[in-house]
Amino acid sequence: MTSPSPDRPRVLIVDDDPAIRQGLQQVFVRSGFEAETASDAADMDRKLEQSGADLIVLDLMMPGEDGLSACRRLAAQGRPPIIVLSALGDDADRIVGLEVGADDYLSKPCNPRELVARARAVLRRVKDDDSVRGRGDVYRFAGFKLDCARRELLDPDGVLVALSGGEFRLLRAFVERPERVLTRDQLLDFAFSSDTDAFDRAVDVQVSRLRRKLDRPGAGELIRTVRGEGYVFAVRPKRG
Repeated sequence: MTSPSPDRPRVLIVDDDPAIRQGLQQVFVRSGFEAETASDAADMDRKLEQSGADLIVLDLMMPGEDGLSACRRLAAQGRPPIIVLSALGDDADRIVGLEVGADDYLSKPCNPRELVARARAVLRRVKDDDSVRGRGDVYRFAGFKLDCARRELLDPDGVLVALSGGEFRLLRAFVERPERVLTRDQLLDFAFSSDTDAFDRAVDVQVSRLRRKLDRPGAGELIRTVRGEGYVFAVRPKRG
């Protein structure tokens, strides 16, 4: 598999509409990306094997394997980050897309410049995650151990707790900023994007999922809601 260029990030555009594929490919190329296209999930798999990708722009409604199934599968494989681009644009569809592993979600039709901006934002977050992993930070709280280098959370019994990319970034944001209120806008910046109108509810859903994964007897309420303001991580972790 060919490695993507570090100077020109490679984006793979997956959509069954040839006009959309061609149009988005031209937009990304003009914006300094390498851009390749695929017509469905099977074609996407072949292109990933052949050329790799730094980012996938993925349609949901395709023949064969649909985009949600492909997104869920790729998330389990440690895939490149994914931006879902779909005609299904209500909040419920957006939340489902994020829950199965997408890093961002845009509705069709969208402003191509916004899509490029979102792509750059996602890639910056990936770079920041890599930087954190390189530091090897470890945080311990309420019996849990968060290893940022390994991107792993162990519960008090030493059992691995599975975290999605968004859940990991949310938890990292909390443990790095304990005992202070973090607004939804801030959490959006840390975990998703700055499109607060679209994703306020997505933050609430991800926090709820994270709370369930941190729920252990005797641990207390680790993430507290501050009505009208946001959320606060109620304990101060220890480093190392």
